[in-house]
Amino acid sequence: MRQQSSNTPQLDLDFAEPASVRRIWPVRELVAGIRELVEQDYGDVWVEGEISNCRPAPSGHMYFTLKDAGAQLPVVLFRRQALLLRFRPEDGLHVLVRGKVSVYEQRGQMQLVAETMEPVGAGSLQLAFEQLREKLKAEGLFEANRKRPLPAFPRTVGIVTSPAGAVIRDFLNIVGRRHSGLNVLLFPAAVQGESSAGEIVAALAALDASGLVDVIVIARGGGSLEDLAAFNSEAVARAIAASPLPVVSAIGHETDFTIADFVADLRAPTPSAAAELITEAQFRVAEFLVPQAHRLERAARFQLLQARQRLARVPVGLAESRVSALLRRREQQLDDLAARMEDAVCEPIRRHQRHASGLATVVLRHDPRRALGRARERLAAGRARIEHSLERLVQTRAAAARALDARLRSLSPLAVLDRGYAIVLDRQGALVRSTAQVARGDRLTTRLSDGAFTSRVEDSESEMKG
Repeated sequence: MRQQSSNTPQLDLDFAEPASVRRIWPVRELVAGIRELVEQDYGDVWVEGEISNCRPAPSGHMYFTLKDAGAQLPVVLFRRQALLLRFRPEDGLHVLVRGKVSVYEQRGQMQLVAETMEPVGAGSLQLAFEQLREKLKAEGLFEANRKRPLPAFPRTVGIVTSPAGAVIRDFLNIVGRRHSGLNVLLFPAAVQGESSAGEIVAALAALDASGLVDVIVIARGGGSLEDLAAFNSEAVARAIAASPLPVVSAIGHETDFTIADFVADLRAPTPSAAAELITEAQFRVAEFLVPQAHRLERAARFQLLQARQRLARVPVGLAESRVSALLRRREQQLDDLAARMEDAVCEPIRRHQRHASGLATVVLRHDPRRALGRARERLAAGRARIEHSLERLVQTRAAAARALDARLRSLSPLAVLDRGYAIVLDRQGALVRSTAQVARGDRLTTRLSDGAFTSRVEDSESEMKG
């Protein structure tokens, strides 16, 4: 009841409001509107808290709760952003998260869509180094018995490093002075920056597959922990461990240690020391190999040219669009359905386990010689029913998940574009459905499956008919 003056009758204006002026919101429209407002006002925020209930999904996305003493906030970190993290999120870790606040419409639940994350306190690079070192050590990748000796007389050494740095010059000078007949195949790679880890992994794979080298050296000069981040990545460490060829790690100075040093078959204190170790045996017989020097030099140049040609490729990135955002929300929905399906599968098992426990209690209270046979029969029948029900339920849920995935793919407008159709938008970005929406001189944008182009209306069918 609203407050009125003493001369005005007391009326409940909410109930007196005509039904014709009420706005009735569909749930989906209201939640979508709230999501747009929240994303507009909180599109770029930093949030600090403690990770709890961290759940990596099979899709590569990561879900966890960010909490403090007074509140908690669900967080989703999609696969592309999760792959860029330099440490492994885990429960109890205090972190600083940057992202945008959004609403997961299927649950009507507010959440933070994370873009970046860093630990509070210890640096992210140092934390990632410690986590990865313990993980790989537990897997046995640092064990001495898995490390292979270097070939005494390698014919070709493959070196992965920057072609413009002093490292390659020092390496080649020492190799040329101690054994000029040794073939050195340079595979250029960035040894610092975001792309360096991927380039080093690709270089190892290419050298392994080439069949041209006998030993591989990964080299760069010294630097800070940030500069050496690529050599502390799990991808580089596993590529070194998986290499069928012996790998020498020659990174930084004598006091610099990286994950690559622990995994490699041999750690050289410096790149120059690596050159000396590799040429130790050849240096003693170098005088017998002088006639081969010129031929090997020409072969090295030819192989270097081939390696550069194979490496000359430019990655193409596509900006996120509304369609990709919709697909990411659908992926999150699939993760949610998968989690619900897992709960639905496990609950009948737990229920039958409790029932079996009750049966065991009854058996213990009675004479087991009289009821043991009947209890075993009931237990076997129960287990058979559980297995049958579980198998049928898993098949049903899996079929439903596949149907949802097929439906999601069929709803993607990009699939329609791949079949030769196009989407035409006016200057304001609105969809053009009829020739009545355009006039002579209008600029239109036509979206195809592989891009878009702009055109100007010279005439339309409706105008020609008139």
